[in-house]
Amino acid sequence: MKLNQLIGFAFAVFLPVVAQAKMVAEVNVADEVTFADHSLLLNGAGIRSKFFMDLYVGSLYLPARAQELDAVLELPIAVIQLTITSSMITSDKMRTAIEEGFDSATDNNIGSIKKDIEHFTQLFADEIVEGDQFTFITQKGKGVTSLKNGRVQGDIAGEAFRQALLKIWLGDNPAQDSLKQDMLAQ
Repeated sequence: MKLNQLIGFAFAVFLPVVAQAKMVAEVNVADEVTFADHSLLLNGAGIRSKFFMDLYVGSLYLPARAQELDAVLELPIAVIQLTITSSMITSDKMRTAIEEGFDSATDNNIGSIKKDIEHFTQLFADEIVEGDQFTFITQKGKGVTSLKNGRVQGDIAGEAFRQALLKIWLGDNPAQDSLKQDMLAQ
């Protein structure tokens, strides 16, 4: 397969189809998207803030509504989108936050997914600017595909990694409790 065909195929499979939107912190959040041939509905969206500053809008898309982490983990696909709303977020700060998120999500037990986390954090090496959008397509039993501004960055296989990634925002020790509640529409 030629490189252009492969890139075209990747866009066709992973590029979202967006329908209508609502505003969250001046960010248009689609009510419905399509990823990997799955039509997904916005489950919820909220703002990640720190020291009274909005950092990003986090959105959760699912094939069926869910209000609990266990229900999300059982679904065949779940998508988390992060839309950067602050110029205060740098690639170094994002990598550090993701590493801390994995530590919290796994109760500091990252042993089996340590190399996956190292690979994943390298996806944030390029400059991050306000308006950038990161999309994490998690598929049960397959792993995670990461996109930045609609372009595929990489894939990480493994169910343990997929679950730990979702737990960063939806687990017992989430990045922010209010964001978790908003994403789970509680």
